[in-house]
Amino acid sequence: MSNRDLWPLIHTERAALAESLSDLPHDAWNTPSLCDRWTVEDVLAHLTAAARTSTVPWLANMVASRFDTDRHNRRLLEKHRGATPAETLAHFRRASTTTAAPLGSPQGALGEVVVHSQDIARPLGLHLLPSREAVEAVASFFARTDFAVNSRTLTKGLRLESNDGQLRTGDGPMVTGNSLALVLAMAGRPGALDELSGEGVAILRERLADA
Repeated sequence: MSNRDLWPLIHTERAALAESLSDLPHDAWNTPSLCDRWTVEDVLAHLTAAARTSTVPWLANMVASRFDTDRHNRRLLEKHRGATPAETLAHFRRASTTTAAPLGSPQGALGEVVVHSQDIARPLGLHLLPSREAVEAVASFFARTDFAVNSRTLTKGLRLESNDGQLRTGDGPMVTGNSLALVLAMAGRPGALDELSGEGVAILRERLADA
């Protein structure tokens, strides 16, 4: 899939996330997400930052953060958070159709919105499923590349197969399940392991525990 083909998928997933949060009660914005130490509102502000930050500003912020990734993400997050949750959501809506991507990677941008949408939706009990096309593109990217997450390293020496898509990659003990669960596991979300099967799941669980 070409980079040009990925942007409509990114925009669709961003719009779906924004719509799912349109009636969220005020106190729910403080719900812990699946990202350590981040609330639902934090994750949405992070996605806005990703949609608004091209390569040069991204690198400048990394330098200003002394190459501390946590500080780097926090600085960008705070920059794009609103004064209220409603304002944070409005910022995200306005950014949802941009084509900016840190390090010029729409594959990474698609991975960000697919994974972080679940980081938000699952703790809130929201049924938010990305398109199969988007999930399969992310699964393929994560299987071959360490980008924002160490997905390729995490699954090295394992065989990954989706039971609802085209992903067939790697050699070794099997890990199988639906494509979204595989994506979330590759992104380091241990809860997704309960949706997977195969002798490789125990290995993956141990690696995540040690990460």
